[in-house]
Amino acid sequence: MQFDPGSNADLLKLIAGHPLAWLVSRGAGRFEATPLPMLAETDADGALVSLLGHCSRFNAQVDDLRADPSALLLFTGPQAYMSPEPVRQPRWVPTWNFAVAAIAVEVEFVEEETLAAIDSLTNAMETGRARPWTLADAGERVAALLPRIIAFRAHVRGIDARFKLGQEESAATVSDLLAALPEGGLAEWMRRMNADRLADLASPETAK
Repeated sequence: MQFDPGSNADLLKLIAGHPLAWLVSRGAGRFEATPLPMLAETDADGALVSLLGHCSRFNAQVDDLRADPSALLLFTGPQAYMSPEPVRQPRWVPTWNFAVAAIAVEVEFVEEETLAAIDSLTNAMETGRARPWTLADAGERVAALLPRIIAFRAHVRGIDARFKLGQEESAATVSDLLAALPEGGLAEWMRRMNADRLADLASPETAK
């Protein structure tokens, strides 16, 4: 596929940077969806094999997923409208750049891992802070909240990741678009997915 991620690392970076996913499942004649933060789990080769999450025990999806564990996790990374304004190529038309992933999963509730799942997510989200918060800081409140929460592991059954980040454009057009974008976010991803071409464009040999 034209807009596949370049590697497992690209998909994992998307999930780590944008961990809030829609968990979509089908109940009795209806679709249900809940936004939940997820943590990626990989095998020895670095491939995504499952995602760890937790939700309220009273969420309607808990019963739905016990009956039918098939679901989708929808991740949305950076995205933006690309205007022709900064592009020097004549008659270039607008487009939309984005990094997204739809992951087909089979959900397994792992009640015995609930505390560990919350702890792992907290530690991941607090990484890099000057004074990281831990579950221990909540004291007895954790024990009071725990009966209301249940952890689940979403085993990966299929991945449809699409990283449309300028790969179909000329390097010069990508460079023009980047000049109009703020640093970080989408610009970082566009540079990542077009690094070799942008490097060639900037090299003295290419400029000749």
